Amino acid sequence: MPNLDEIMKMAQEAQAELQRATDNLDKVEVEGISGGGLVRIRCTAKGRIIAVGLDDSLMQPSEKQMLEDLIAAAFNDARAKADQAAAGEMQKVTSGLPLPPGFKMPF
Repeated sequence: MPNLDEIMKMAQEAQAELQRATDNLDKVEVEGISGGGLVRIRCTAKGRIIAVGLDDSLMQPSEKQMLEDLIAAAFNDARAKADQAAAGEMQKVTSGLPLPPGFKMPF
């Protein structure tokens, strides 16, 4: 069984790894799509919006409500993908740690 110093060192190393992984989430990009590709939103796994792309066919006053709905749907798609990418990155960091079942990081 590891002594207290070894446990503290492991915790510090885990915290440093977690911080690096969190910092890297802003480099992981995902794209949310709605309307069969008419609206595209790119964001990072941290949720920062990078770009919004709209098909020219949506630029009609009569399509305003549909465009708003498609933007919201694309954003939600991007957010879900960002959350999935973030969870995958965190899983990489915590997979080698001897954590008890059900223990969640970050603390």
